[in-house]
Amino acid sequence: MKVFNFLRFCALGLFLGLCSPAFAAVDLVSFTPSHPSPEPIGKTITWTAVATDSSAGPLTFQFNILAPGATQFVLVKDFNVGTFSGGNWTSQPFVWVPTGIEGLYQIQVVIKDFTTGASTSKTVPFTVKPVVTGSSPIVEKTANPLVVLFSAPSCPAGSLMRAVLQQASSNPPPATGTNWIGCRPPASVTFEIAGMLPSTSYSLYAQTETKGTITNGSTVSFTTGALPDTVPFPTFTLQIPANGIPTDTSNPVLLHNMIQFGGGTTYPDVATDLTGNIIWYYYPNDLTHGSVLARPLPGGGLITMQDDISWNPKATQEQLLRQVDLEGNIVRETNMGIIQQELLALGSVDGGPCTAVPSPPVVGSACAGAFHHDAIQTLPNGWTAALLDIEKIFPAGTQGDTSGLPVDVIGDMIIVLDTNWQVRWYWDSFDPANGGNGYAKLPVSRPAVLGETCGANTSGCPPIFLLSSGNIAPLAHDWLHANTLYYWPNSGASTPQPGDIIWSARHQDWAFKIDYRDGKGTGDIIWRMGPSGDFTFNNTYGDPWPWFSHQHDVGIENGGAGPMTIFDNGNTRVSLPAASSGGVPGLGNKCGPNDCNSRGMAVTFSEPEMIVTVSPNGVSLDLGSFSPAMGSAEQLSNGNYFFENPIVVLNLNDTAGYSMEIGPTPPVPELGPASVILDLAGPEHYRGWQMPSLYYPPTT
Repeated sequence: MKVFNFLRFCALGLFLGLCSPAFAAVDLVSFTPSHPSPEPIGKTITWTAVATDSSAGPLTFQFNILAPGATQFVLVKDFNVGTFSGGNWTSQPFVWVPTGIEGLYQIQVVIKDFTTGASTSKTVPFTVKPVVTGSSPIVEKTANPLVVLFSAPSCPAGSLMRAVLQQASSNPPPATGTNWIGCRPPASVTFEIAGMLPSTSYSLYAQTETKGTITNGSTVSFTTGALPDTVPFPTFTLQIPANGIPTDTSNPVLLHNMIQFGGGTTYPDVATDLTGNIIWYYYPNDLTHGSVLARPLPGGGLITMQDDISWNPKATQEQLLRQVDLEGNIVRETNMGIIQQELLALGSVDGGPCTAVPSPPVVGSACAGAFHHDAIQTLPNGWTAALLDIEKIFPAGTQGDTSGLPVDVIGDMIIVLDTNWQVRWYWDSFDPANGGNGYAKLPVSRPAVLGETCGANTSGCPPIFLLSSGNIAPLAHDWLHANTLYYWPNSGASTPQPGDIIWSARHQDWAFKIDYRDGKGTGDIIWRMGPSGDFTFNNTYGDPWPWFSHQHDVGIENGGAGPMTIFDNGNTRVSLPAASSGGVPGLGNKCGPNDCNSRGMAVTFSEPEMIVTVSPNGVSLDLGSFSPAMGSAEQLSNGNYFFENPIVVLNLNDTAGYSMEIGPTPPVPELGPASVILDLAGPEHYRGWQMPSLYYPPTT
């Protein structure tokens, strides 16, 4: 199914050098760190590589690390273009902050000209020293005043260790424990500690578990730094309860993805306590480029999509996929340029670079543009799935376009990356060979339900590359606008089975099940859930519009056992009828008092009977206001629900976002109002998560 197309690569001159001239050569000039070896744990070390190319280039640079005791290099920063000056190519800076164990590391650079296939590499040893030299733990400050490094002396082989944080006050909140990690004597053990108030005193100690017995280490005290004046922090206000702290505190951390749909102040991503106090933040060095927090990760850290330079100098929007730790250090990074090359190598017909498409583009031309909306790291073996947008040119009149010109349609691709972030599987909404039965279950002739379109710089749209004035219809058709991925382990089976992928497309009002089967699937669309899809809604309570629409954050709770949680934005439900564009008529001006607000939903469903229902174990709750975009839904460990109602219009000049914990409540609004035990108001923002700590995020 994924066949290497040799002639395509020779024609494009883009991959592996299979058609390269024999004389092409890449030579390394230098590969140097900003500080000489050795340096202690936590030191920032910037590596720079300089090389020459006998051909025109460009040269790309990849950086890998072999940790002490490891047998394989791990990719940290995949091939990305350097800068050319004075006959030399210089890599983008590779910033390395070792926060693991001490010992001898091997730092490798691989330099490659993808036009000719010529390459070279070099590996440099670098020693990292421990910061603990005696029997007492040590706390080290980091560049983030709300994050410290805690290094404890070595613990016995076969044991586990974690750090325990306690606020020093007369009435301290419960202590917070990090995740447990394995001991590797004689090395020390280092933790990133986050989730603390600014300018506040804390104590830290290590706990060691050996054969079921837990031993506490000695305590070290410290005080966090103040929030920097140079960072524009958002302000949150507690709406419910009016006074004091909510009675339920089993999930005391709220993580906010502060990207804003309508522009305005560029805030960092922040975590707060339940009263809105900031206890952590992530602020990349140049936030003017933008950062989308996709998911928090177990053990601390995030997956983000960031604006920055990739292979196409004219494209910066969401070109990087990064995993960062709690301090903000890069753990792993890939980019659209190298992802496009890997997709081409797998035989993708739509996933190549937009720079390879002729201008003006012809019907059938396609390219992958950017990462967007979601990336998850919950697949087996630590693999990662991410969303890419695709543009493809279709004949005039496609999806009812009346311009008389060929039409640019925006679709989606799901890519699956291994632990070194190399593409191993993909699903293409346009390609029958790699989208399975997509043309039957999701034909391009079915337009976006509300007819959404994108211009070259339309807010809320991906970067657009194939529009061409006078040659292509003026606006691209935003056909799918996927926003959520969920890996469903065992895919609902009672016995262990390979997992599938749930994929939510906002502009179709549908959630889909994709036949992934842990990388061995066909890519077939197994079912479509939503209005006019494959399921029947068991509407026992007579809701005039029981289905979700333009939904966000679709996932299945409790390890895939259910229920399915959904933030129902409700755009189609509250819209005027859209039958002329192939959509489903909405309620329009027939909205009742509870019909035109966004809803928090949790539904159960049966695949054998293809029935969706709210009762007896779900909810469909009016959240009190309408949010036309963005949003989150989650069932908490205590059985309550968390919903982020993220972009509520207050007046012509102001919007707000509401982080809401919903307590035990009737399953439908008709039986009584939602029991809101937490309502934290702040600026509009894309997503939110409520969780026990930054080390234990939700799994959906």
